[in-house]
Amino acid sequence: MTVDAVSSNSAVVARASAPHPKARGGRPRLSRRTRQRLLGLAYAAPALALFTAIVLVPLVQSMVYSGYQWDGVSEPTFVGFDNYVNFFADPDLRDSLVHVLVLVVFFALLPSALGLVTAGLLGRERVAGDGAFRVILFLPQVLTSIVVAIVWGRVLGPDGPLNTVLRAVGLDVLAINWLGDFTWALPALGLIGSWTNFGLCLVLFLSGMGTIPKERYEAARLDGAGPLGEFRAVTLPGLRTHLTVALTLTITGALRTFDLVWNTTRGGPGSATTTPALMLYRFAFKDPQIGQASAIGIVTAVFCLLVALFLSRMAEQR
Repeated sequence: MTVDAVSSNSAVVARASAPHPKARGGRPRLSRRTRQRLLGLAYAAPALALFTAIVLVPLVQSMVYSGYQWDGVSEPTFVGFDNYVNFFADPDLRDSLVHVLVLVVFFALLPSALGLVTAGLLGRERVAGDGAFRVILFLPQVLTSIVVAIVWGRVLGPDGPLNTVLRAVGLDVLAINWLGDFTWALPALGLIGSWTNFGLCLVLFLSGMGTIPKERYEAARLDGAGPLGEFRAVTLPGLRTHLTVALTLTITGALRTFDLVWNTTRGGPGSATTTPALMLYRFAFKDPQIGQASAIGIVTAVFCLLVALFLSRMAEQR
């Protein structure tokens, strides 16, 4: 056997007897990517544990409770999907769903439309004092819902400032109890929501317009586009993401409306301003039907999820 052959065999034996480069102490060493993933998971573990305890566990419990007829004390009775069927069959629950769809128009669509128009006007040229203007319009978002409800409850009351002005100009026929009228209570609540969400939409759109390159507007002007053409060709596409965020926040907020209704009308007069969240409260605490309340919560959560998914998909499309 030659010297080269002996050396080659010795090298093979040495490599075979040496420990694996990825082994230490007999255990395989994890790759760098795996270690990074485990480190990220370790950092996120406290937040995930908190999210699980506060959101996921109650959600699963609500899904289980929704299949039972239970007053919270006596022995529960399994009823399957009857609580979900009752959500769409019961007149009061069905009316509450119609009411919240009306509120979506006032809470989401109207503020978004007004915010787009106002942002388009303010974003074209620098306006003196526009910072103070933004602060004033965003102020309703800073106020708590109870403050908003108390203030507007007095403004729209029978002897409130609005009716005082109407009587002063000779429109006594319009001086009504806006929040106590069967016809006008729901639109009055909607207008309060429009006032509250308008500032949020406007600030989002103005911040979005600040990210649109000025060259696009200059190119649109060179192509002969007027203010409306610039808005349609440049501003709207540039605000697609911000519009999605605004609509998601306002629509889901309208679907979950409770505090404003509770602090102004309590769902009245009669059931003219009931919402699913208000009905959930009544079934959970006033007229204990835990299964029905859980079903209402699940249906509302599914609606909010579908809205968020739909808007995110629309935002991804050009």
